[in-house]
Amino acid sequence: MATEIEHKFLVTGDSWRADAHASQDFEQGYLCGDGPASVRVRVEGSRANMNVKAAVVGSVRAEYEYPIPIEDAREMLASLCVAPPIIKTRYWVAYGEHTWEIDEFAGDNAPLVIAEIELDSVDEPFQRPPWLGEDVTDDARYYNHALAFTPYAGWSC
Repeated sequence: MATEIEHKFLVTGDSWRADAHASQDFEQGYLCGDGPASVRVRVEGSRANMNVKAAVVGSVRAEYEYPIPIEDAREMLASLCVAPPIIKTRYWVAYGEHTWEIDEFAGDNAPLVIAEIELDSVDEPFQRPPWLGEDVTDDARYYNHALAFTPYAGWSC
């Protein structure tokens, strides 16, 4: 089974931008609203993927990802998604022994910025960059699937 081990954090300030070594615009939508898994289609630049993740909250969950033709992905985004697509720019920032993925959301999820780190094991240590804020790994509201259905702009807190 493919397993993702990932932690999510809010980002404070903009100091991370100086160290970003790459970026990519993403558009992703969800093909189902609830159930045991989220099914996502994503366009990232000139590539597209279908992704299936276990619908659980926490740092460890099953994940499967497969390349699909970009034309198919664009058609699915336009006609099959059950919520408006998520629009974001992902930046990659090296810090310590790891590369962080920082997602800056647009549209109804702006000005949300989330940093993610993928690990090889649940007990793998990692250095915390100075721009790292609150750990939101266990807060379902910050998962992309949840943000598609309940955008950040509509939160009351």
